[in-house]
Amino acid sequence: MIRLKGLKKTYPRPDGAPLEVLKNVDLEIGKGEYVAIVGPSGSGKSTLMNVLGLLDQTYQGEYLLDDEPVSGLSPAALAKLRNQKIGFVFQQFHLLPRTNAVENVEIPLVYSNASDPEQRAIAALTQVGLGERLKHFPEELSGGQQQRVAIARALVTDPELILADEPTGNLDKASGEDLMNLFQKLNDDGRTIIVITHDENLARRAKRVVRIAEGRLSELQSAS
Repeated sequence: MIRLKGLKKTYPRPDGAPLEVLKNVDLEIGKGEYVAIVGPSGSGKSTLMNVLGLLDQTYQGEYLLDDEPVSGLSPAALAKLRNQKIGFVFQQFHLLPRTNAVENVEIPLVYSNASDPEQRAIAALTQVGLGERLKHFPEELSGGQQQRVAIARALVTDPELILADEPTGNLDKASGEDLMNLFQKLNDDGRTIIVITHDENLARRAKRVVRIAEGRLSELQSAS
């Protein structure tokens, strides 16, 4: 599904040489995999996530998504591809505070011209166990429930790939465990899951672990 080859990413610095954040990254992720990309702060993992999520095109090297190159695509084409293929889950839930759960989940469907957006949003919320919280506003939901709304929003366009950036960062231990169980179920159902994290315990729940340090994939191993 994903193939990166010789990927490099640098940031210019006015007072010195450019800062190289990703260094000749090679990575392949097949359909249906559950992968954790693990690294400390400053390792390049968030930059790598932005590339994987088609949010950053300012890199050198090759990126193929479903065997198609994505480098050089127009912003409109990238936006369409993201909407069709990728569901994002972030540490911050990014829910609209004056909008209920169903309405928050409907938002991505605005850009896809989907029919029956409300029914699709209800189905996605039911899938993540919030069928009884459809009309609740974010302030009426726990942190774990808000993250489930965010996951339902990621699922509502039926993407092949879920890309999660530190998804348990704002959750307590029990809510984080519930979330990881949900990711496992989604993967069992055939979705590709990529989790970006610094949490080793979280990474162990994945079926494969990729470690990144100083912009290099320094280790590639099966999760125990």
